[in-house]
Amino acid sequence: MAERWVFALAAGAIGLAIGSVLNACRLRWAVGESVVRPHSRCPGCGVRLRWYDNVPVASWLARRGRCRSCAMRSSFQYPLIELATGLIWAGTAWAHGPVPEGLRGAVFLTVLLGIALTEACFYVIPDQFSVGGTLLGFGFAFLPSGITPLASALGITVGLGVLWLVRTGGTWLIRRLRPGRLSEAGVDQVLGGGDVKMMGMVGAFLGAWGVATTLFLGSVTALLVFGPFSALTKRLIPLGVFLAIGAAASYGWGEVLLVWYRENVLLT
Repeated sequence: MAERWVFALAAGAIGLAIGSVLNACRLRWAVGESVVRPHSRCPGCGVRLRWYDNVPVASWLARRGRCRSCAMRSSFQYPLIELATGLIWAGTAWAHGPVPEGLRGAVFLTVLLGIALTEACFYVIPDQFSVGGTLLGFGFAFLPSGITPLASALGITVGLGVLWLVRTGGTWLIRRLRPGRLSEAGVDQVLGGGDVKMMGMVGAFLGAWGVATTLFLGSVTALLVFGPFSALTKRLIPLGVFLAIGAAASYGWGEVLLVWYRENVLLT
């Protein structure tokens, strides 16, 4: 038990550091910037941040959420995201132990967190998360855990194919029923291209059945949680946020959900 605690704490520390990088990724990739250059700077005074300003959680607390030079406030989102990522890595390490599945799960959930954050703030899913995550997921399939390479490849195909059909078919249907209401620039109002590529990434990690459960859980959650707000404010639903929630739930409880569905729906 002691060794399990030590391993989980060590993984959590790595997760905190990755969460610090994730903060940069979500902000810079969303606007097409590099995470390497320029170096981290205060948006208020432009002073370059030192290494001791980037220690996860601790630096923000030590500075009381302010810049050392100009005292500009720094969002509490930074330590929260670092802490969330640390908990993801500690949790998967505790659940799986020192096996490849622990790393695979931690990477998958971290990518989902990055997608949810960028989609919520910018209504965009960077290719670095979706396409890069797809490559990572397929690569993990060759390790002795999780799904097989064939199942991963099938999941990628299903994830991309189903969402592409929905996007293409939805666009065609709207243009047939309401001519002139959907411009070329407005195609993403039906379903964003980032959502399509994201589901390819989900398929790489979870396979075809994971794509199905993710779409179901994500769509239902989006309609129940954000649907009424969207109807009142006319704001588009950030579907990627809810697909990420559905994918995380599918990773943790997908097998349980499929067994319940088979026993209580298909066999009744």
